[in-house]
Amino acid sequence: MKRKARKRPAGQGTVWQRGGNWWVQWRESGRRRSAKFPTEDTARRVLARILGDLAAGRGGLEVEKAPSPPLATLAEAWLERRKLTVRSFRDDGSRWKCHLGPFFGRMLPDEVTPAEVRRFVESRLARGTSSTTAGHCVRLLSTLYTDLIERGLATANPVRALPRSTRRLYRSAHDPRSTAFLERQEDIAAVFRALPAPFHVVFAVGVLAGLRPGEVLALEWGDIDLTTRRIAVQRQVRHGRVGLPKSGKPRFVPVSDALAKILAEWRLATEGESQLFRPEHPEKGGRQGSPSRFLGGPTVQTKVRDALEACRLPRTLSVYQVTRHTYASQFVLGGGSIEKLQVILGHASVTTTQRYAHLRPDMLRPEDLPALRVDLSRAGGDVIDLASRRDERTEPRSNAVATQTVDESPGDDVSTHRL
Repeated sequence: MKRKARKRPAGQGTVWQRGGNWWVQWRESGRRRSAKFPTEDTARRVLARILGDLAAGRGGLEVEKAPSPPLATLAEAWLERRKLTVRSFRDDGSRWKCHLGPFFGRMLPDEVTPAEVRRFVESRLARGTSSTTAGHCVRLLSTLYTDLIERGLATANPVRALPRSTRRLYRSAHDPRSTAFLERQEDIAAVFRALPAPFHVVFAVGVLAGLRPGEVLALEWGDIDLTTRRIAVQRQVRHGRVGLPKSGKPRFVPVSDALAKILAEWRLATEGESQLFRPEHPEKGGRQGSPSRFLGGPTVQTKVRDALEACRLPRTLSVYQVTRHTYASQFVLGGGSIEKLQVILGHASVTTTQRYAHLRPDMLRPEDLPALRVDLSRAGGDVIDLASRRDERTEPRSNAVATQTVDESPGDDVSTHRL
């Protein structure tokens, strides 16, 4: 039989039974609130605590939040927004689709713990995924949680709480100091001569000015001033689209004498208008309704590999390695300053440029050694000129006192034998 609610003084709440549960009701901040409990005793004790908290100026029960959608739904909208702000949105989408989505997609934001992140890393490594890729995925997950926390959809970022033991699992396996480059200047000249036009000029700008491949392909003649010998790097091409350089701001790069000569000849050949490098067949590339405007990166890579093979050099070298990385390595090998190289390459931090520091010929100079002026040599006898003493032995002795030279054989009183 349904039990009627007991009337209580105003502001004291209400307790009643319905459907096998005991309900309590009270008013908080002008709103009517309610909750249910299995027994009458529990309901009355909770109501008393709520009323006491309200009297002391504290809130009662927390307002129940609407259930959050799973990470797969949240990540889909988040990745769509990143297309407008992040250059690597394609890489991010691939990492979520291939790695993060299958593992975390069905979980709610607050269900992902540091232990779950470790399980994810271990599962990727067990499948043969490199630690570098696993690290990229973990960092992408952390970026997603930063956005979810700002929007109130998550309470904590599980990646921030990872212990050191877990972070070591996805430490990058790539050593930038081992990246290959063209070590001999004769090889640089040989590759340049083996490339056809306009790819030989693309190679020359990259290897003699240190520009990124996308920055080279986006150059226009208005960016090059052969009078002041400098190039204004203010855009780059990536996946057929033009944007700011990787650092997000333009920079100026000096033009060497060798590059100035090549650019002057190329300006005469192309009439010096618009882009430096135009696609030979615009109708074969680009997108639907938008013809290709730039040389394709894969096309440049194919031409460079053919030239490397003709010069009997490793075909596995990338355009980046034979141009920008070669420039930076040769700059340091020639004694150039790391700080100046940072400005030329456009690195946001000198830490990135420091990867070339191991090539410096003056890494350990005599003046860098500790200045300890302690004499640790042992006291010895006088220095004897053996040649003059030998001459004395050949002369007839006129003195009555016999002298024995230092290189004579031992006397009869000294016996020598083998042990």
